[in-house]
Amino acid sequence: MFKKAFAEVIAQTGMIPVKDLRPLMLNKDEGIISELEILKFGFFDDLRFAKLLADKSGVPFIDLSKAQIGENILSLLKRKDIILYRVLPIKKTGSAVTVAIYDPTILAKTAELQKLFQHPVEFIFTTMKSWKSIFDTVSVTIDELIDSVRIADSETENTTPDIRAEDIGDDVITYVNRIMADSFVRKASDIHIEPYEHEFRVRFRIDGVLIEVLKPPKSMMLPIISRVKIMAQLDISEKRKPQDGRIKLLIGDKPIDFRVSSLPTLFGEKIVLRLLDQDNLQLDMTKLGFEEQQLKVFKEGIMKPFGMCLVTGPTGSGKTTTLYSGLAELNKPKSNISTAEDPVEFNLVGINQVNVRKDIGLTFAAALKSFLRQDPDIIMVGEIRDFETGEIAVEAALTGHLVLSTLHTNDAPSTITRLLNMGIEAFLLVGSLNVIVAQRLCRKICTSCRKIDDAVKEDQLIACGFSPNSAKKIKVYRGTGCKFCNETGYKGRIAIYEVLGVTPMIKDLILRNASSDEIKKQGIKEGMKTLRMAALTKVAQGLTTLDEAISNSGSDKF
Repeated sequence: MFKKAFAEVIAQTGMIPVKDLRPLMLNKDEGIISELEILKFGFFDDLRFAKLLADKSGVPFIDLSKAQIGENILSLLKRKDIILYRVLPIKKTGSAVTVAIYDPTILAKTAELQKLFQHPVEFIFTTMKSWKSIFDTVSVTIDELIDSVRIADSETENTTPDIRAEDIGDDVITYVNRIMADSFVRKASDIHIEPYEHEFRVRFRIDGVLIEVLKPPKSMMLPIISRVKIMAQLDISEKRKPQDGRIKLLIGDKPIDFRVSSLPTLFGEKIVLRLLDQDNLQLDMTKLGFEEQQLKVFKEGIMKPFGMCLVTGPTGSGKTTTLYSGLAELNKPKSNISTAEDPVEFNLVGINQVNVRKDIGLTFAAALKSFLRQDPDIIMVGEIRDFETGEIAVEAALTGHLVLSTLHTNDAPSTITRLLNMGIEAFLLVGSLNVIVAQRLCRKICTSCRKIDDAVKEDQLIACGFSPNSAKKIKVYRGTGCKFCNETGYKGRIAIYEVLGVTPMIKDLILRNASSDEIKKQGIKEGMKTLRMAALTKVAQGLTTLDEAISNSGSDKF
């Protein structure tokens, strides 16, 4: 909702015509901050506006555009209170809490804020853009979300004669909703609901690691599993066969997809839910973790009019995200883009996405053959698993199409060996390959509890691959553990990359049937950074720990 008092302040400055404010003021939604839409006006001078209001109100102005406010400070206020009062806590000392504002009328709320914080309050002015960028990082608490969890299309909820949703009970429904909301707040990628002989537990996969979060009473096992199956429109009477389904939920009015899988185990059905949040899909290549030279080589590969660009790594290493970011870069009205995925995880507007279904013969190879009859420019194949798929992908790349795909190999050079072992001829690879990217995900150090790790010595750094000169200079960090990282010391993940451009020298080595080690050495000579090199760079930048870098980059130091 747009604050009427703030509209009057804006009108007095004369910087924004009243006619432009009227549409914003019509929005009555209490859950959003309508005045931030002002930033979309091309003529609006945000910096001049903030300094003008700061001068008039006698409040100091501070540019927070590059500020990083810890979650421990931002959590001093609930998100709903930030929306209500339009203040962001940015600093706390023994004497006062400092809050950032962009609206001088908030100063009249000083007494209310001091009561809310139970502390004296000091104000600073900042730009609306800076305020918004910080506000966008504020998490919603579980208690704020629990009542907002609901099925996006309630009419599709399965109600079989055996168990209907209302027969399960409000307590179980609320319990399941809490699990869903908790996983969303913690940014989990998966929920595991697991039955055992004497216990029943719930685990979340957060930043690639499974963490036990709940142990519900065994008596709640069947009702909880039934509730999830009802939400996913699965057959709750069938407990002997694996089933797959999907749940579309609104959590805090935000649509979230859950991919659901049930598996009969010795003591009951295990349920795994994969969270698919469109906001977690990072399509900006510059924010994935590529270094400048690596990004240049990757972009050169995908910007060629034809050829094959491959991304390799284990399951859960972020390959699909990298490919999606490439497709987002290529997604132009002039291009016909088709993808075959198993399954389609995110809907990309302007791209024709196909779900692979082996049960009806719609395999990757079959989808590829159909794509070639659909006048394609760019094709993405979820994975090259066999000779047939690889052969069709290579033929498509050689006949004027750009092909993007993934494989499961340990590094970029061994991808070439894998394709040759599938039976694809070396001369065909030389003519089709543009670039190969290997990647892993490293957990990032939590910024709220980060500190220098004095336990790591120079000789350890040298043994891991740092030069003696670098080992003397760099500072290694670790997280000590806090409530914002579930006491793990890590929060979020960042990708490390090994990008091999298929240059004339690399092509010559392929034709000579060179080993992957020889290809790797030549790649390094031409500027390629190995996974270990990329991981150590992230350590030197203070983004991850030495343990994470070593465990995710293999044993190769070169």
